[in-house]
Amino acid sequence: MQSNTATFNHPDADEVSEDQTKLPFTLQDLKAAIPAECFQPNVTKSLYYFFRDILIIGLLYAVAHYLDSWFFWPIFWLMQGTMFWALFVVGHDCGHQSFSKHKWLNDLIGHLSHTPILVPYHGWRISHRTHHKNTGNIDNDESWYPVPESHYKQMGLPEKTVRFYLFLLAYPIYLFKRSPRKQGSHFSPNSQLFKPSEKWDIITSTTLWIGMVALLGFLTYQWGWMWLLKYYAAPYIVFVIWLDLVTFLHHTEPDIPWYRGDDWTFLKGAISSIDRDYGLINHIHHDIGTHVAHHIFLNIPHYNLLKATEAIKPVMGEYFHKSDEPIWKSLWRSAISCHFVPDEGGKVYYTSNLLK
Repeated sequence: MQSNTATFNHPDADEVSEDQTKLPFTLQDLKAAIPAECFQPNVTKSLYYFFRDILIIGLLYAVAHYLDSWFFWPIFWLMQGTMFWALFVVGHDCGHQSFSKHKWLNDLIGHLSHTPILVPYHGWRISHRTHHKNTGNIDNDESWYPVPESHYKQMGLPEKTVRFYLFLLAYPIYLFKRSPRKQGSHFSPNSQLFKPSEKWDIITSTTLWIGMVALLGFLTYQWGWMWLLKYYAAPYIVFVIWLDLVTFLHHTEPDIPWYRGDDWTFLKGAISSIDRDYGLINHIHHDIGTHVAHHIFLNIPHYNLLKATEAIKPVMGEYFHKSDEPIWKSLWRSAISCHFVPDEGGKVYYTSNLLK
């Protein structure tokens, strides 16, 4: 097993207190199993994936414009929305500073990747950091965390409908409103999501986001609502569905535990995720389905996650979660059986009214 001499940096590592007494391995065990080069970003390779996605997006627009056929538009929407999602994953690496060793380049490419698909780069980056610091923690996680049973019973029909039946369209709402029991907008520097020192980051990303909305408004004024639907709105909806689908399935599974209080540790939360196989889409969306390794070591670039995953699987053994079943089956099972968790207990699992 190759020794890893790379520097390990997870979110605010010096603030994370680890209690490994209940796990047969430690962070250092997993780090030592991964080849050192996995932790090193290759700026040439990172830029290649960025420009490759941009080129494919541009070619799809050119073909759609040339054909201008209602036989092709639905195909275009599916393909282009998928490429929007792939571009988001490149920006995701930038947000984790795993795109390169240069923060200015990471932030530049992050904005170029996220602003065109209406994602406020810094606002999302910071809330996503909160998610990684608190993964698997019922009280402090940021995205796709369960609600306690008592809260579930108090939820009104509109909230339940969005959360449990229209959740594949939830991302735009999350940007403005966050998740249940949490408040704050990704666009406001005064949101409780952000520190005062992050004010200008948020203002920058919000200004660029508003600029993108204004550009879309201007183009719609010039070319009409049908242009907006065909060239942007429909692919954007497909992108949102991809984003919500993949992130939902990363952390929503009946057999994946959630923790409260002293029962939670960073490592136990990080491994409370599950790898998924998206078949032909795996390479297109940059192997984002390799999510367990990413949560343990978020500074690994996406193109090294497959190698890192294979390295940690023997160390983790039964603690490594992966599903090879069709995505639609996993989605259906989780959607009908993962609604809430018990009000009490340090280690709990999802359940549903349908199961009671």
